[in-house]
Amino acid sequence: MKPADLLERCYPGRRAESKRQILRCALRLFNENGIDATTIDMIRADSETSVGSIYHHFGNKEGVIAALYMAALDDQAHLRDSYMKGVDSTREWVFALVFSYVDWVVAQPDWARFQYQARYAFAQSVFGHQLKEANRVRNAQIKDWFSDPAHRRDLKDLPRELIPSLIIGSADSYCRAWLSGRVKQNPDLYKQLLAESAWLNVGNDG
Repeated sequence: MKPADLLERCYPGRRAESKRQILRCALRLFNENGIDATTIDMIRADSETSVGSIYHHFGNKEGVIAALYMAALDDQAHLRDSYMKGVDSTREWVFALVFSYVDWVVAQPDWARFQYQARYAFAQSVFGHQLKEANRVRNAQIKDWFSDPAHRRDLKDLPRELIPSLIIGSADSYCRAWLSGRVKQNPDLYKQLLAESAWLNVGNDG
């Protein structure tokens, strides 16, 4: 899936084309120049639109960052939920979490790079409450699954708030290293090992 496809799902229809064009250009500029170095005027020139149009759609640069970040989160969640359909066992659920995370990063490296670099800026902005709410909903789904007595029996006796980190932590670390060029092998080659490691972290096979 290309970045345009992601944006077309989040902002569908002909009337949203101006938004999509601004966001496409902003994504590329943020990744090429960094969050701080990219200005509204650079986004205006690259997207061949007006400053007024950018402010109309997004308010300011923080609004552009927020729109991109939430689009990435939404797309990530959409893929994850598709992997969860039909999953019954706790082990399969853990594997689905890891596989969906790795597959999204591999399919959307530009979005993943932006997401990693923009998280702090987004969290500290006036739009940070959107991230808190999205994370609350996402983590609540995980906690609900693992709160089920049938699934709790399949897990080690661990603090619930620690479980998501133990599942995704290794995959997240390797994906970051791959995106930064510190490692060369595509994460897809290791997603089975990463999923097995996640299950070793949280699964109760005894």
